Amino acid sequence: MTTKTTWPLVRVLRDRDAGLYLSGVVVSGFGTSALWLASGVWVKDLTGSDGLAALCMLAMWLPTLAGPLLGTLADRGLRRPLLIGVNLLLAALLLALVRVDAPGDLWLLYAMLFVYGAAGVVHDAAESALVATAVEPSLLGDFNGLRTTATEGMKLLAPLAGAGLYAAHGGAGVALLDAATFVLAAGLYAALRVREEKPEPPTGSHRRRTAEGVRHLWAHPVLRPLVLAGGATMLCAGLNGAMVYAVVDGLGHSPAYTGVLYAVQGAGSVAVGLLSGLALRRLGARRFAACGIALLALAVALRAVPSDPVALVCSAAIGMGLPAVLIAALTSVQRETPGALLGRATATAHTLVFTPNVAGLAAGAALVELVDHRLVLVALGVALLAVAAPLCQSPARAERTVSKSSSDASPA
Repeated sequence: MTTKTTWPLVRVLRDRDAGLYLSGVVVSGFGTSALWLASGVWVKDLTGSDGLAALCMLAMWLPTLAGPLLGTLADRGLRRPLLIGVNLLLAALLLALVRVDAPGDLWLLYAMLFVYGAAGVVHDAAESALVATAVEPSLLGDFNGLRTTATEGMKLLAPLAGAGLYAAHGGAGVALLDAATFVLAAGLYAALRVREEKPEPPTGSHRRRTAEGVRHLWAHPVLRPLVLAGGATMLCAGLNGAMVYAVVDGLGHSPAYTGVLYAVQGAGSVAVGLLSGLALRRLGARRFAACGIALLALAVALRAVPSDPVALVCSAAIGMGLPAVLIAALTSVQRETPGALLGRATATAHTLVFTPNVAGLAAGAALVELVDHRLVLVALGVALLAVAAPLCQSPARAERTVSKSSSDASPA
């Protein structure tokens, strides 16, 4: 690879603040992934219930629905102190989980996971806004790609470490590890040298301020199609994810083989994270997202073929295709949104993009019992191609379409 190609990536890695950000992502991501795995196992061990174990994931995801509201917190003050405070708060609250050792204590675990999810929404919104201030706009794609690489890399390592720590010291040991990672992340954020301007006092009603992020995304000709495509893609990804055990069963393997497929998928995501900055510059956000969705469509449809080599290649392709639209959408939100509004816009975009994934998982869990999973996978491939097609439009034509639809909706 030539120096010209790698130079923007190297510039990000050499930037002190960007390096601290990425280190914080790695550290906190490690603890979060470990706790994500351990919480379900913890509940399963205490109760023997698969349903109660599944509620752990629901508790962490539920606050995402309140993204537009929680995002207002990221726009009310300085973002760096907010990030430090959120990390220290979570570290302190996690210490309470050492008391959970019986089924009657599970309410404390569920409450902590809910707070964990809500704090995560605020944290991600504030972090995205602060990154947009600290990192050059031309390098945001590279940074977000590296962030994806770091996050997916932790997903490959942390669950194994969390499982080992849980086996040795129980859920309390994992909670203490996660608390330590948040303290370390708070120290990394404290070391940042970002200069922030204090935001102006909020004006208008709280309801109006909350809705501003939604209005900005909906009216913007660049962000609207990307965010909608991201939500539709994540809906299909949720449905696809619910089919994984049926795919493994069709291959003739035990359920444990899903771990192999997820590991290969994670490796694909790590790879695309390293290439996303270059791809965004060469293709633009719309075409980069469209290419990723098209690759995802092909991989999902081919999962219907009962072949181990095909399944492994498809898992890698899913890992490469799925993050493309997410990176394209987030980077565009950071570039196209005024700083004072960025926390709300980011949190709203996360709600619109990631909430459909939960709905897809729930619908897929019911659908896989009623319909042959191969038919579902082929149908999902066709649906994803339909999602990718509008993104292949030229930006000028897309802008005319959005403008026309907006005026039609509001003739006055």
